Amino acid sequence: MRGARVVRALGLRVLVCLAGLAGAAALPAAEDTGTEEPTAGSRFFDPDDGWFDVSGFLDTAYGFVPVIAPITEPAVGYGAAGALVFVDRNAPGQGERFSRPNIAAVGGLATENGTRGLFAGHLGTWMDGRLRTLVGVADADVNLEFFGLGGERNTGDAGLAYTVAARGGVAGGSYRLGATPLWLGLRYALAKTTVTFDVPDFGLPGITPNDRDLRLAALTPSLTLDMRDNFFTPTRGWYADLSVPLFREALGGDRNFEKAVLTAMHYRPLSRSLFFSVRGTGRASSDGTPFYLRPFVVLRGVQALRYQGEQAAEVEAELRWQLHPRFSLVGFGGAGIARSEIGQRNPEETVTTAGAGFRYLVARKHGLHMGLDVALGPDEPIFYVVFGSAWLRP
Repeated sequence: MRGARVVRALGLRVLVCLAGLAGAAALPAAEDTGTEEPTAGSRFFDPDDGWFDVSGFLDTAYGFVPVIAPITEPAVGYGAAGALVFVDRNAPGQGERFSRPNIAAVGGLATENGTRGLFAGHLGTWMDGRLRTLVGVADADVNLEFFGLGGERNTGDAGLAYTVAARGGVAGGSYRLGATPLWLGLRYALAKTTVTFDVPDFGLPGITPNDRDLRLAALTPSLTLDMRDNFFTPTRGWYADLSVPLFREALGGDRNFEKAVLTAMHYRPLSRSLFFSVRGTGRASSDGTPFYLRPFVVLRGVQALRYQGEQAAEVEAELRWQLHPRFSLVGFGGAGIARSEIGQRNPEETVTTAGAGFRYLVARKHGLHMGLDVALGPDEPIFYVVFGSAWLRP
């Protein structure tokens, strides 16, 4: 049980995982100009070193592909999302880099705390890869907890338990500007949310009875700079994104408010086997934002929605050591802050984390690593299954 932006967080993780698995099929394989299909045996083993490798499978993925993505977020407990994904892939052109197949998916998710959901979506690629579109719908009941805003914390380890029933959809797209690495995006989202509490208690600052039953409608413009050298596990380059959701009654909602999210990431190699990366994110929300949509600190080692505020920010750094062509070790650490003026005695709360993990190069031709991280924060250790990068972006 914990807060409702996890509805979007879980959906985004599943969507990114599905898009990533199918998206690999669209990346041009280096030096692969032949027309012969790989044999069935070679689709799961690398012919060069004999190690397990799914490059051949991803290169030939077409039609329906079943996908299961584990959920390890402690805010909702352990669980899984399963989907049937349809990949409609065209062969990329010579030297084409920004291609992605058309992907359709339908599935559901469930976790041990009773969270349940169904979803369906489509990722489209048009105009020789210059235009990307997204359409999705979801129906989910998510069990969460509210711990307070900023430093105005709830006493004890447990928060105020509640359930968010969210039903709605999103549609939008992004367009690449000329030959630049800039993408201009616009999305529209509409959702009906109903919040129920285990106990009728509104004693925590930031919660109002008006947040319990809302129709939310938002138009989100975005600007993205993407100079990463790899979609899955980058080793060099910049990524930056500014998104500003504008919730308006004129768009079909019940309330006017705004949010903003700015994310920047940098990747650079320190040597042939050492790779450094850093991510910084800042989030802000205006007056009128429902408590379950307030920004929160996002770090490995911190339960989602544990540290919320009117503003939240974090920075996280990672060092990866490629000790073997197939295996690597990672170490990471971060710090975050949640701030709010709603609680007057203590406006902010800070948190620090650290952790380590390992990676296996599961698709050499696509630079795709997978592995497991264990992170230490203010509470018990948290485990994460990592697909590509801990900061994977579609």
